[in-house]
Amino acid sequence: MNGGDEVNQNAAEQDEDGIGGWRRPRWIFGEGSEPDPRFSLANERTYLSWIRTSMAFIAAGAALHAVTLQIPIGIKTAMSLLLLSVGVLIPPCAWVKRARTERAMRKGAPLPVSLPAEYLVGGVLLAVGVLLGVGIMMG
Repeated sequence: MNGGDEVNQNAAEQDEDGIGGWRRPRWIFGEGSEPDPRFSLANERTYLSWIRTSMAFIAAGAALHAVTLQIPIGIKTAMSLLLLSVGVLIPPCAWVKRARTERAMRKGAPLPVSLPAEYLVGGVLLAVGVLLGVGIMMG
């Protein structure tokens, strides 16, 4: 038996409860039944959109720091760090949300509340507040 056949055999094996033993992490895939693939794929697309949003925040933080603006350097640096921080916080929150949603679908439980959205909204509101404050002080 070659390596490819062994992988296919392992992928086809089932646990006693009928759940594929090869899927990880077990705390997500280890219980419940397989949901409709459309819902799992929609959950994955939502996760990927959070990753894109995170990259946009990181790019905005780097761009804000790189361009020349009529803003004091301390405020500009603080705003850049804020945007970078929000960009760094979103991916782990999005992964936990994706995992909790997948697990809830597998168990037939209600879907969890969206935590990444709360961080995103809080970060954006804080950034907008700082921008408004700077604009009022300079104007």
